[in-house]
Amino acid sequence: MSAVPTAPDPVISLPPPRRELPSWVAGTLGVIAIVVLWQVLALTVFRGGQAVPTPTGVVAQWSRDGWGPYWANITTTVREATKGWLWGNAIAVVLAIAFVQVPFLERNLMKLAVAAYCLPVVAIGPILAILFSGDAPKFILAALSVFFATLISMLVGLKSPDRTSLDLIRAYGGGSATQLRKVRLSASLPSLFSGLRVAAPAAVLGAVIGEYIGGENGLGIYMINSEQALQVERTWGIAITIAALAGIGYALTALAERILVPWARPGRS
Repeated sequence: MSAVPTAPDPVISLPPPRRELPSWVAGTLGVIAIVVLWQVLALTVFRGGQAVPTPTGVVAQWSRDGWGPYWANITTTVREATKGWLWGNAIAVVLAIAFVQVPFLERNLMKLAVAAYCLPVVAIGPILAILFSGDAPKFILAALSVFFATLISMLVGLKSPDRTSLDLIRAYGGGSATQLRKVRLSASLPSLFSGLRVAAPAAVLGAVIGEYIGGENGLGIYMINSEQALQVERTWGIAITIAALAGIGYALTALAERILVPWARPGRS
């Protein structure tokens, strides 16, 4: 019998992959759209600029004020936020390691950590201002603002390793300290940096709130003085400066994560 000829398999043509815009391009376009919308709303809905000035008015006020007043206050706020970020994150990391190594500590001290997180920063600020002097209340508030997010992120990361890796170390005679050194710490880095990205803007916010309670320099003090002088454009300019500092802190943390933890990036193993 002769073989029956078979039709060739149909060729399935796949659509070409869709090209997506780089994240920085999409972010830039989003910022431009927000600025344009702000300009239109300030000139139409909020006519007069008494409450919502135009972006051009804010930039003009920046140029009139000069860089000097901003720089003096920015350095103060950055110093307070950085100090609080370092202390808050360091305490959170150490406490998370202690929770994993000594489980009964987590069951008892986690309640205190949650209670500290639930306390309103504005309420405990005046108490800190009475107990401490100088910049101490500001960086303590900054540390409290970052503590809980980093604690939870670090704790989740330390508990993320699969059970097989931990059992393998135990089978070779290693204890919890060896598990921590060999597996848990490296596995916790992606989750830790996720918390640190959130902690950077939170530290700036905590420092600014601390400056609202009292002080001589800082962007929070500068904003209060601007509000009292009814300088609308300057007040908005200071607020944008604070937001820019928070964004810079987030970007620097993301850059550190990209360099130190490259395997945590999407598409990398």
